[in-house]
Amino acid sequence: MHLPVLLKESIENLITDPQGIYVDCTLGGGGHLQYLLARLSPDARIIGIDKDLEVLSQSRERIGASNLTLVQSDFRNLTLILQKLGIDTVDGILMDLGVSSFQLDIAERGFSFQTNAPLDMRMNREDSLTARDIVNSYEEKEIKQLLYQYGEEAYAANIARAIVKYRSEKAIETTLELVDIIKGAVPAKYRREKHPAKKSFQALRIAVNSELDALREALPQATEVLKTGGRLCIISFHSLEDRIVKHFMQEKSRSCVCPPDFPICICNQHPQLRVINRKPIMASVQECTENSRARSARLRVAARI
Repeated sequence: MHLPVLLKESIENLITDPQGIYVDCTLGGGGHLQYLLARLSPDARIIGIDKDLEVLSQSRERIGASNLTLVQSDFRNLTLILQKLGIDTVDGILMDLGVSSFQLDIAERGFSFQTNAPLDMRMNREDSLTARDIVNSYEEKEIKQLLYQYGEEAYAANIARAIVKYRSEKAIETTLELVDIIKGAVPAKYRREKHPAKKSFQALRIAVNSELDALREALPQATEVLKTGGRLCIISFHSLEDRIVKHFMQEKSRSCVCPPDFPICICNQHPQLRVINRKPIMASVQECTENSRARSARLRVAARI
């Protein structure tokens, strides 16, 4: 079941003009978008973006509104998407990062380490790279680096070694096949503390979909297309995403980025954003109880200057 995370907190921070133009960069199940639609004037305009055609099709069937435009694309193409729609500036942009509950619920997509499926993990099935390609063709050092960098996996070296050893006998085809390899590569204590495949699956998903690069590319575009006073609201689910968002907002809110030892400012930078919440907004205890996914959610908000 799809439960949008930090729903009220994100939409209440997002809306500055009930008749404005808003963009949901990661439509997913459409929970945030439906709540947004209900709180905007019929004269408002909403753009919903998702790179996953299946998710987009399901949302199109469930959500009908004359002022809603749905676009299949990666939000790293934000400026181009808006240009094609004849939109120069918008009043608010929402990004709900990570994998959609809809994607997790479709077993054959290969996102979940709980069900058996082909190792896929592509959010856009038109993309060529799959998780199967990575585990069966990348060098051991590349897999190790990927698991450590994108999954912050302490046993990345052990897991990479086990993957390469296993695939020397046969190709790794399914999610549970990979889960068994990971379980055999980590200490028993680690297996008891949490699901041992969680971080590795996160790392593979991020690599397959180039998620962090897409985020880095989208953030400057989002800043540029926001109207003065417009809001940028971003929900992240792990430290890698949150760190990128936090540092970006901090940098764009500074009036000078010269090294501290420079006697005078030569960068001529002017702040573009005003950070609304210095610390991320977290889900309530009640929401975390009702939706375990909310426990790791972080909402950061900034306004265009």
